[in-house]
Amino acid sequence: MQKNQDSRLGTENITKLMISLAIPAVLAQIVNVLYNIVDRIYIGRIPGVGAVALTGVGVTFPIITIISAFSSFASGGGAPLASIALGQGNRKRAERILGNAASLLLFFSALLMLFFFVFQKPLLYLFGASDNTIGYSSTYISIYLLGTVFVQLAVGLNTFISCQGHARTAMCSVLIGAVVNIALDPLFIFVFHMGVAGAAVATILSQALSAAWVLKFLCSEKSGIRLRLSGMRPDFALLRQVMALGVSPFIMAATESAITIVMNHGLQVYGGDLYVGSMTILQSVLQLVFVPINGFTTGVQPIISYNFGAGSFDRVKMTIRRMISVTFLAAFLYVVFAMLRPGVFAGLFTTDEELIALVKKVLPVYLCGMSVFGIQSGIQSSFLGLGQAKISLCIALLRKVILLIPLALLLPHFFGVMGVYYAEPVADLISVAIASTLFLLNIRKILSKEMLAKVTHTA
Repeated sequence: MQKNQDSRLGTENITKLMISLAIPAVLAQIVNVLYNIVDRIYIGRIPGVGAVALTGVGVTFPIITIISAFSSFASGGGAPLASIALGQGNRKRAERILGNAASLLLFFSALLMLFFFVFQKPLLYLFGASDNTIGYSSTYISIYLLGTVFVQLAVGLNTFISCQGHARTAMCSVLIGAVVNIALDPLFIFVFHMGVAGAAVATILSQALSAAWVLKFLCSEKSGIRLRLSGMRPDFALLRQVMALGVSPFIMAATESAITIVMNHGLQVYGGDLYVGSMTILQSVLQLVFVPINGFTTGVQPIISYNFGAGSFDRVKMTIRRMISVTFLAAFLYVVFAMLRPGVFAGLFTTDEELIALVKKVLPVYLCGMSVFGIQSGIQSSFLGLGQAKISLCIALLRKVILLIPLALLLPHFFGVMGVYYAEPVADLISVAIASTLFLLNIRKILSKEMLAKVTHTA
């Protein structure tokens, strides 16, 4: 049965396959983002302190992002390699990749929790907290850190369910946690009067349930690649290959933290708490476009990896073309709607009229470059699915480290606080152009038996 599940990646109609795998993955990602979005919606409505509390929790975003980034280190590198191995019929290698990724996630969990507990307050002030908001920031992140291992396992290992073609099962793991979080948030925040602490408790309890679901499946006979204690023994040659490919999604995720730090600092210096609060909402709106697209590419990526491993290059080309078309169109339509109706999104997160007015002003500026960013999302996912660590890393570094962070530091000197918002669209447009060029120059060379042999040379 599992063999048939794997082989359909190489034989079934591409469009039908993309729909069957992508829709559950999109739903899973949309539901997953609700962890943070729902927290912010409820927190923004705490009587009397909603706007300040929302700003305080928003300051914790860099830490949460870094924790998630380390899960991407293991899953973003391991899952495509596992899928390629399945395409080659090498199930033993796929299981070793899964086991080593799990060990890596446990190591990261312990390291991150210890580090952020020790340096929590200085980092929060660095990330944009003020004396007015530090109490809310510290309360939320202190509780969240206790669930670090649940976040790592739930997010990091769920990708290994998707890479087998079990998109619905992967969706269920996220759905369970999100539904519980949505149900517990108002209970803990308003009924038990726990405020931001209640939101954090709800989040870690829901992540714990998601992690339990993922582990149960991967350890069962239902999973084509099983998580076994024997497979968790470190294989350093294999870990190097996983981490080489995983460094790209890691940097993509981790640099979101650096970007938030730079932007929050600039907004605090040139504007104040109100402007930092606006960034919390803008990032949430940005998640609403990125998350469905990321879900779609996550669902489609196993098709690319499996067929690349099987040497079916025509199926790879067809999948990539259709994926990029969908990601572009989805991002474009969403961004246009958000730019035309910014007040709709602002009103989701706050009732503060001053904050709503600010978001309505800056959201169209901040998002305009995202209208074409779906192209880069599709390209980035394609390179990852094909095991191209160096090119993926180049694209990841380009937008955020080389372009966005320097622009966010430089432009406020010329345009004041608005310069912080201008940095995003300028970086987006330039990086899309360069990523597209790299793709067109390299894709033919990548889709060859010689390149496939290089990607799997440690098998």
